[in-house]
Parts: sequence; C-alpha cells; structure tokens
Amino acid sequence: MHTVAVLSLKGGVGKTTVALGLASAALRRGVRTLVIDLDPQCNATSTLEPDDTEASIYDVLQDPSEDTLRKAIAPSAWGDGVDVLAGSEDAESLNHPDPGETRLGRLREALRLLRDDEEPYQLVLLDCPPSLGQLTRSALVAADRALLVTEPTMFAVAGVQRAFEAVQAEREHNEELQPLGVVVNRVRPRSHEHQFRIDELRDIFGPLVMPVALPDRLAVQQAQGACMPIHEWGTPGAREVALAFNLLLARILRISRSRRRAVHHDFDDQEIEEAVDA
Repeated sequence: MHTVAVLSLKGGVGKTTVALGLASAALRRGVRTLVIDLDPQCNATSTLEPDDTEASIYDVLQDPSEDTLRKAIAPSAWGDGVDVLAGSEDAESLNHPDPGETRLGRLREALRLLRDDEEPYQLVLLDCPPSLGQLTRSALVAADRALLVTEPTMFAVAGVQRAFEAVQAEREHNEELQPLGVVVNRVRPRSHEHQFRIDELRDIFGPLVMPVALPDRLAVQQAQGACMPIHEWGTPGAREVALAFNLLLARILRISRSRRRAVHHDFDDQEIEEAVDA
C-alpha cells in the first residue's frame, strides 16, 4: 500500500486538485485507491460525492478502531476503485498546533488496519489542509511519501519551502517518510514569471522538482464543478492535464515499489508509454 500525503502550507495552490487528479489517473489505470480528506473544507469529499457515512475523519482521529474506520469509508461516485474516507468540518477542532505523539499516531494506527484487508488499497492519498497542525502532521506520520504542491509564484515558493521543512521535521516520528517531490501546478509555459519561479524552485530543490508540471487549463475547474474525473472530461485541455497526472501516478507507483530505490529519477520511455496508455 503506497501512502502519499499531498500537502502545501499555502492555501489556493491546487493541493486538492492534485489529489483528485491522481485519484482520476488511478481509476483509469485500475489502481484501487482511498482518498482521505483531512481538510476541514471537505472539497475532495464534495467532488468525489460518496454516500453519507456514519462517521468521518473526525471520528477516526478520535477513535482509530476498525469499526469507526469502516463507518467513515464509502465508495465514491466516480466508479469502483476509488473510495473516500469522508472529511468533516468538525475536524478543524482537532487541529491542535502541538498535539503530542498519541494523537499524531492515531491515523497511522487506523491505516494499519487497512493493510490486513483481503483486497487492500494499492494507493492511499491524504489530502491535507494548508496548515501545520494535528491534521497535516498526522498525515505525515501515517505516510511513506510526501508530495509537495506549489504554484510558480513568489509566495507559493515560500510555502513549499516551509512544507519541505515540516516533512523533514516529522521524520522524528516517522523514519520511513520521504519527500516524493515538488509538483508545480497551474503553469503557463509562455509566462516569463512562471519560468523564473520554476528555475528558482530547481535551484532550491534540485531533482525534487518533478520533471512534469501541471498546465493551467480551465478544464480542471470545469471537471471539478461537474464532480467528474479529469480523465472523463474529454476536452483537449483535459486530455493534456490527464496525461500529466498519468505521468505523476506512474512516478509514484514506480518510486514506491521499492523503498531502497533512489527517490529521484527522470521518466524513461517505458514509464511514459505506460502513462499514456493508462
């Protein structure tokens, strides 16, 4: 089970968009996926449209038992293969700035129960809020990889630096946690400012910056507004974004397949073919 925390410490950079895009790519590829909505805004839950659940992430963080976990998970409306651990506005009340090790470990404890399923999830995506309290830190303690999301703007670059520092700090509680990379969202290739910021990110993070960026396309907002996977939207812009998410998913699955393998690599021809075909 590959567990990836999707985070940024600046709001509005498209963190949930990235989590949903990866879920869409996983659905197309047949990778059984669970999306955990830790953001009290619950945008991922709203877009995936699961049936009403008896519990939510709030309850799981209070009582990480198997019974509570099962009550909080429901199939998404996107189709078989993508489930949702429902978000809750009440989770904001749990977002303590200094929660202590017991609270930080509750989500990890819950996810361990999922590993024993007869049909375990192949991918778990944790959509984090844009703040560094119990919710985001719980995700980092539970995850084996952290995907940092940014836009090519000055303030967003500063936010991803803080997120990277948070990942490094949380390794005190989770030695297996590694940064998966930095994905740059809403890129306009003809923008000199965007190219300047991407170069700045590469100076700071080197090979951690993903070799594929997500283009700024209206189709993303349109698909989310219709609560549909980006792979099913069907416009040229949607197909361009969907290909980028295919590549990101291929990278995640390849890196996570062996933890002893180097974290960073360029896409090879076979990986690109698999992503295009997925």
